[in-house]
Amino acid sequence: MPDSLTRASRWSASLRWDTAVGALLIVVLLLSFGTVDGFGNSLNLSFLIGNTLPIALIALPMTLLVVSGEIDLSVASTAGLSGAVMGALWNQGMTIETVIPICLLIGVVCGLINGLLVTKLGLPSLAVTIGTLAAYRGIAQIVLGSDAVTDFPTQYLDFASGHIGDTFIPYALLPFLVLLAIAVLALHATPFGRSLFAIGASEEAARFAGIRVKRQKLILFTLTGLMASLTGIFWALHYASARYDNATGLELSVIAAVLLGGIDFDGGKGTLGGAIAGVFLLGALQNVMSLQDVSAQSQILVTGVLLVLSVLGPRVARQIAVARAGRRAAASAPPVTKTRTPTA
Repeated sequence: MPDSLTRASRWSASLRWDTAVGALLIVVLLLSFGTVDGFGNSLNLSFLIGNTLPIALIALPMTLLVVSGEIDLSVASTAGLSGAVMGALWNQGMTIETVIPICLLIGVVCGLINGLLVTKLGLPSLAVTIGTLAAYRGIAQIVLGSDAVTDFPTQYLDFASGHIGDTFIPYALLPFLVLLAIAVLALHATPFGRSLFAIGASEEAARFAGIRVKRQKLILFTLTGLMASLTGIFWALHYASARYDNATGLELSVIAAVLLGGIDFDGGKGTLGGAIAGVFLLGALQNVMSLQDVSAQSQILVTGVLLVLSVLGPRVARQIAVARAGRRAAASAPPVTKTRTPTA
């Protein structure tokens, strides 16, 4: 009974945190529309969504990975490597329709390497992906050097950076919404998603329950590499520039947004809706700061502060919820009556 009470309290606290992040996003948007010059025009809203999509794309598999108790810090380097290979192959005269599948395959290989090091060798994912973060970025620099490739096909550039008609809705938002729907169903409505929560809550218990823990994690790392590669392709086309240092520092924004959305760093708790709310809250704040001419260094500072708060906030909320649930349980419990034993 106490264990089930604790789990219920944690889930309730997680939902309340998700709701709070969603409400805060609405408040920030409303205040920005009313007080920040230029925030509400179509061009800026299109920029906001387009600039947030790289974070959102990687946040989808990263959410699943963190729910399972793991993390991947190499995602930005994988995206940079994908973009560098894309630029190099395009410069060699290959068609873009051939280049893109090759880049996606590279992302799969990068994710697979991370997954094998974690699942087969038993290495911690934090240490592994810090190492591959440097390795993949180094390979990207070897592949493309300091060159910048910008002459990609116009139709691809228009799709990655254009918007639908006279609206502020980017074309790229539509496939993202499809991927989001698939991820939500996978995490919250399938046995696979339930197994990830079980693994994050207790890997040993999940293994005893018959869940193939290593296989699930290997799938997640591979999927994360694939999505990071897709993000690298989108980044190069959206900004019309393939460079080895594309997406540098993006992993900090992704992790900050995911944790801000209520995904517990220890695994086993959180919702994808909360994670995406965190992504767009962070994107809106960065957009407002840019419109207010806040320096890039200050924006990084704000991201770091949000990262700390996103770790502390859900923990404090859960502790409060568990304490309240315990007090309610104690108050509703029948009083214990003491009986006096007769003495001789």
